Amino acid sequence: MTPIMRKKSALISVFHKDGLKPVVEQLYALNFDIYSTGGTEKFIKDLGIDVIPVEDLTSYPSILGGRVKTLHPKVFGGILSRRDNEKDLEQLDAYDIPQIDVVIVDLYPFEKTVESGASEQDIIEKIDIGGISLIRAAAKNFKDVLCVSAREQYDDFLKVLVAQKGEFTLEQRKIHAAKAFAISSHYDTAIYTFLNTTETNFRESFNTVNTLRYGENPHQKGYFYGDLNAMFDKLHGKELSYNNLLDVDAAVNLMGEFTNDKPTFAILKHNNACGLAQRDTLHQAYVDALAGDPQSAFGGVLISNKVIDEATAQEINKLFCEVVIAPNYDEEALKILKGKKNRIILIQKIFSLSEPNYRTALNGVLYQDRNLKTDSVSDLKMATILKPTEKQIDDLIFASKICKHTKSNTIVLAKNKQLCASGTGQTSRVDALNQAIVKAKFFNFDLQDAVMASDAFFPFPDCVEIAQQAGVNAVIQPGGSIKDQLSIDYCDANKMRMVFTGTRHFKH
Repeated sequence: MTPIMRKKSALISVFHKDGLKPVVEQLYALNFDIYSTGGTEKFIKDLGIDVIPVEDLTSYPSILGGRVKTLHPKVFGGILSRRDNEKDLEQLDAYDIPQIDVVIVDLYPFEKTVESGASEQDIIEKIDIGGISLIRAAAKNFKDVLCVSAREQYDDFLKVLVAQKGEFTLEQRKIHAAKAFAISSHYDTAIYTFLNTTETNFRESFNTVNTLRYGENPHQKGYFYGDLNAMFDKLHGKELSYNNLLDVDAAVNLMGEFTNDKPTFAILKHNNACGLAQRDTLHQAYVDALAGDPQSAFGGVLISNKVIDEATAQEINKLFCEVVIAPNYDEEALKILKGKKNRIILIQKIFSLSEPNYRTALNGVLYQDRNLKTDSVSDLKMATILKPTEKQIDDLIFASKICKHTKSNTIVLAKNKQLCASGTGQTSRVDALNQAIVKAKFFNFDLQDAVMASDAFFPFPDCVEIAQQAGVNAVIQPGGSIKDQLSIDYCDANKMRMVFTGTRHFKH
């Protein structure tokens, strides 16, 4: 006797209906029973396709303004029943519950509702309950049920549906289950982030992943999790690498200190500024930034706070650089910069960086607030008898901004709104200062009347002594050492100016 073939069924209830039509039509062509509710039910009916309302299955209408539609044993029993479990099948027969083989459900757009600035009540209403429950149930029972949990999966699902005539392998169902739990966990994280004001649990989730050519080195795999398109328009060049992204991050953070200032140009290498200048024209700002260290600039990342014009582009084009970032580009400038096929050209959009910083450490994650403190004139405490002039204060604040974004231990030397040199990532502050002085002299900078910025206090007067002998006559530092007075005394005895900010800017 030939066994009776059970008719397959699908439950469809989605917020986003674009791309759904061919899927529904193919399910219908394969003789699936289709269950649906609400707007999706109407959508399917309007296609001229038979659809069974979920209300007919449950004998309950949609209630509480649509908050409760599918939360019923006749729905979840059909999804969660184990096809190889006789007792499950007996209960399905006893309660007249149909087996559901495919669940196509997406979630209310919670994150987009938050981003829109909607009221709290509107946001709360976009916390999906029925949808998330259906997704989790179908994904849990992947041995028997295939779950399509986002519209981005429609095309691939349709191809399999057509090719395999409504049959799915265990591996395919398991892959879809993993995707479903990725979506549900991301969704829950977004809700937690919105509601949380007191907990310190670490929760981060990214749906967008970019596969990089490799990691920090060619033998390492690399990925970027996040939406780069929200920050940049990429106009030209090869794909950004792992190291490019680290430098771009450093560049964006540094230039954020100068967003509304006069034309400012910076050149970065290995996350540190090797050149930075502020001038009346962007062309001159670039020329003077390059003069800070034309050797390190080779293969660097360039960033401007103004639209790059033709004259500046012509100068840039003489240099091999990996990335150029600006708010925009003149038409002719863009033509020039595109002359190098691999040069990455980015337009930086107006975008707020996330406030927390986190990184892996040992067997966990280090988490901290972003350093949003920028030293300003109002923060300065005059530590010495001689007070800095207005011009010196301008240079001191300029140097301090660079210092904040340079790897510790660091010393920054600047003059006339130009980075002369910096000592970066040294194990002692004296080493950082000596490195900066040697470098400045190598590139023919006159340090007479230059200023010095330090990311942390001086425990001894050796740094101000070395700096003064090199020509520096004004210093900005956090202060706070129990031996501050030794540095103050040396400055007073040698007619130097020194100000304290009260804020340390370590960067590791």
